[in-house]
Amino acid sequence: MYLKNLLTLIICLVLLNTFDNQAFAQEYKIKTIVIDAGHGGKDGATHGVYSKEKDVALKTALNLGKALQDSIKDLKIIYTRESDVFIPLYERINIANNAKADLFISIHLNDMPVRVSRVVDYYKKVKGRKVPVYRTITSKSTSTRGTETFVSGTGRMGEQDEVIKRENASMFLEDNYQKNYEGFIANTPENDIMISLMKQTNRDRSLKFASMLQQEYVNAGRINRGVQEKSLAVLARAAMPAVLTEIGFVSNPEEEDYMNSPEGQNEIVNGIIKAIKNYKRLSETSF
Repeated sequence: MYLKNLLTLIICLVLLNTFDNQAFAQEYKIKTIVIDAGHGGKDGATHGVYSKEKDVALKTALNLGKALQDSIKDLKIIYTRESDVFIPLYERINIANNAKADLFISIHLNDMPVRVSRVVDYYKKVKGRKVPVYRTITSKSTSTRGTETFVSGTGRMGEQDEVIKRENASMFLEDNYQKNYEGFIANTPENDIMISLMKQTNRDRSLKFASMLQQEYVNAGRINRGVQEKSLAVLARAAMPAVLTEIGFVSNPEEEDYMNSPEGQNEIVNGIIKAIKNYKRLSETSF
């Protein structure tokens, strides 16, 4: 009986996790999106020639939220911050988890690292010998450009376990709970399988949305730096598909101008909205 229940559970969960489960897709709707403007408050050292990452990220997040509400009916938008305040990373994703959000988007600007080197400044004589005197110089690439989008790396997927248990507990209150999950008991092999499948589903959907997002940047003529998996704290405990997108390099004067301009803002926001609409259409009909 135990093996039968376990097999039934596995089959049900695998079906939920496939692209061909049309019945599930028809019921699933993206209703809530959390938009996270990176950094803020005391966390705001990254800057270009005249603008700060935290300010441009906030402007982009607010423009995106307003445009989404104007273009997608009955969509709830939640911001992690709406002003120049510091929000700890764990609180940002907790906002999304507590809201049972369907998608989490963190907006950032990229920057190149400062390189420190020593060069000979002049020579001085010491006991008849010429001894070099060095000075330290710093430099930073201002030509690097492009966009990239990150999803949580597999190294931090374990951090999602407790979140998934808590945030998805409502699925066990379904009217057909006994039929679909007969014999389920928390902290059992069945539960471990369920959590594993949920994590994999979120990862797959995050990668899918990230790819769609990068494609829209490319369509707008931007340089594609790809989709990457990284151990980012702000994404690690997400109980939903979640991405962090770098909309350009603030260290590149041309991209700084672009991201601050009305035209650039409009192009970036419209591209993200197109990606969201494409992802929404796919997830509500095919996942």
